[in-house]
Amino acid sequence: MKAAIIRTFGGPEVLQIEEVETPQVQPRHVLIKVLAAGINRLDHNIREGSIAPELPFPHILGADAVGEVVALGDRVSEVRIGDRVIPVPGFPTDESEYDVRPAALAPSFTLPGLGSWGTYAQYMHVPVHFVIPDDTGLAPEEVATLPMVLGTSIRAVKGVGEVKAGDRVLVQAGASGSGSMQIQVAKALGAQVATTVRSTHKADLAGKLGADLVIDVRNEDLLQSIEKWTNGRGADVVIDNLGGDILKQSIAAVKPQGVVVVYGFASGTEVSFDVRDLFFAQKQLKGSMASDKEDLVLGLEWVRTGKIRPVLDRAFPLSEAAEAHRLIASNKVAGNLALLPWAD
Repeated sequence: MKAAIIRTFGGPEVLQIEEVETPQVQPRHVLIKVLAAGINRLDHNIREGSIAPELPFPHILGADAVGEVVALGDRVSEVRIGDRVIPVPGFPTDESEYDVRPAALAPSFTLPGLGSWGTYAQYMHVPVHFVIPDDTGLAPEEVATLPMVLGTSIRAVKGVGEVKAGDRVLVQAGASGSGSMQIQVAKALGAQVATTVRSTHKADLAGKLGADLVIDVRNEDLLQSIEKWTNGRGADVVIDNLGGDILKQSIAAVKPQGVVVVYGFASGTEVSFDVRDLFFAQKQLKGSMASDKEDLVLGLEWVRTGKIRPVLDRAFPLSEAAEAHRLIASNKVAGNLALLPWAD
């Protein structure tokens, strides 16, 4: 099979298309023909070497996919050959830990594309317990953008942030892959949503996704905008996809006893703030990573009912995986990207 392989850490150019052996289906697993693979910021971080410095090479990136079942391992009866399915983008590999919740706390939890070969390939094998029927009716390249950002956004917004109807929620980087989904999840829960962007194009996208207030931080002050929007009260919940110096602003933007959900570190891993800003107002700082199978199942139901839609920026043939990663690295993506392993 063809796959986008990395044999060393580095820039997008380390992604090379090679012929590798098709995985052999194992008991209680299925072999999936990958119709489309999603690209996440996490893939960029792994490729650079900032996530798993001991990653064995050669390696195939990618946690997101949609595909067709083409082979069944022993003792598999839950699906049939020809079924279109979505692999869960992260799960325990030890069957005795399948029911651990949150799943990411299971000692054997890992992601395709991190702990095993991932989705930037024509085939992948997955435990049958972690495949979900794809009845969205959407094109493969749209579905492939969903699993990780949808599941993790529901975990961050609904599970960790406990957002509810009537809340005022700030989503940092609302036109990013994660931010564009978090806006929709918060709106589906009945919240009012403010978000930050850094271009007119991204502002238009955030507005179309339902954001009630779009703050272009190139020429608008974030804290003044949130203060005015909340009548001086502060946001109930902030979803911070950026980390770095932005996290300090997120803490300042949330109300006393409000919640800041730390979801990513696109702006840096080192954070400095006055701890008094946190504990005098009894603000809560919570981390959110990965998601459970149930989060994705709920999210896909919201997709079917029209509450959530995929945000596909563009799709590339597998041969252009490096170019797709260049776009991710330059922050020039509005929404999500996908790869098509069978396209010319």
